[in-house]
Amino acid sequence: MFKKKIPVWALIVSLLLAILITFQVTFVLTVKRQDDKRASTGVEESAGSRDFIERVTRKLTEYDAQFRKNYIGEIDDDALIDSVLKGYAEGTGDKYADYYNKEDYKEYLAEMTGETEGIGVNVIYNEEYRCIEVVTVFPDSPAQDAGLLPGDLIVYVGEEKTPVSELGYYPAIAKLRGKSGTEAVFTVFRGDDYAEEIEVTLTRAPITAVSVYSHVYEADKSVGIIKISGFDSKTPSQFIDALEELVKKGCDKFVFDLRYNPGGELNSIVTTLDYLVPEGPIIRIFDSEDNEVERMNSDKDEFNYPMAVLVNGSTASAAELFTSTLRDYDKAVIVGTTTYGKGCMQTLLPLSDGDAFTVTYRMYKPPFSESYHGIGIVPDIEVEMDEALKDKNSFKITDKEDNQLHEAVKALTEKK
Repeated sequence: MFKKKIPVWALIVSLLLAILITFQVTFVLTVKRQDDKRASTGVEESAGSRDFIERVTRKLTEYDAQFRKNYIGEIDDDALIDSVLKGYAEGTGDKYADYYNKEDYKEYLAEMTGETEGIGVNVIYNEEYRCIEVVTVFPDSPAQDAGLLPGDLIVYVGEEKTPVSELGYYPAIAKLRGKSGTEAVFTVFRGDDYAEEIEVTLTRAPITAVSVYSHVYEADKSVGIIKISGFDSKTPSQFIDALEELVKKGCDKFVFDLRYNPGGELNSIVTTLDYLVPEGPIIRIFDSEDNEVERMNSDKDEFNYPMAVLVNGSTASAAELFTSTLRDYDKAVIVGTTTYGKGCMQTLLPLSDGDAFTVTYRMYKPPFSESYHGIGIVPDIEVEMDEALKDKNSFKITDKEDNQLHEAVKALTEKK
């Protein structure tokens, strides 16, 4: 058995990482405009752009020549180009801009569609044992077929059985990722005091990511709890299925937990909200001069049950639109702490060689209220998470100890 060791630093609360995904959905509400083929060879160059390119070419040419002349190591030109282009995105001041090489672009698109490759688990870092802990096992996945269970600890990775504690969390995650048809080898500890050691070898496969988790509230079985970790193209169907299943189980009040939800894809959030709200606007989109350029609406059908939304400072972008839309339609009480405050949108544009980049190109507003960009959404009921829970991963906080959840349920059950 391995030894316990608790590090002196505290891991960020609710570090959730899917092994099958390279990129976590960040504070980005992405619009995939792939029909807009404004590749580098087809974009009209402005005078300012020409001047910039000439200046940077002169400087980079000199810098590169001097560096290669003096550097004693070897340079990976492809990696260097990736770094230069990522540096450009960072240097623009657009904190949501990014550059993706072909492989990164492919994985980004896979993340947005909810269809990707891997072993099929969501994991967190286990501080106590300095290893990887399985939080959820996806249905019909290699992990499920291999018998992995929530709570399993992945302690060693690779045929050489390298300890996660020595390799590091992210490098260990990288060893578990991979393409369909390839093998993942790792060692799991399970059971009382994690005394059972299990060697696992499985073949990675296509995976449908899970972004919606639901259960009946134990203390009041009339309340259904739905946690949404992000918005990809599979989220609406998973969300609707979860709601309908909870209704079948007798739930007639619902808490939507969007704490630590960083956002996601535009069509996903619009489709999800369309199921909940009556006919009317869902999102209003504006250009840089504050002219409304697009509006997306819901139909007349709506989900007419009492609702509450749990939020915190890491509830961002699409998750904030979810929250503000339900508030604008007077459909839900908002509980928790002030949200992140992201009301801008990014578009994903391909380059001629198959690479791509994101850039902020629009602002958006909720159905009727003003923008929360840079401000956040202040809850109707403000309640901080108990101090004892702030360093605990959100997927491991039980309903019984979750004081913010208690307030949300209280608001629903006491509502006239």
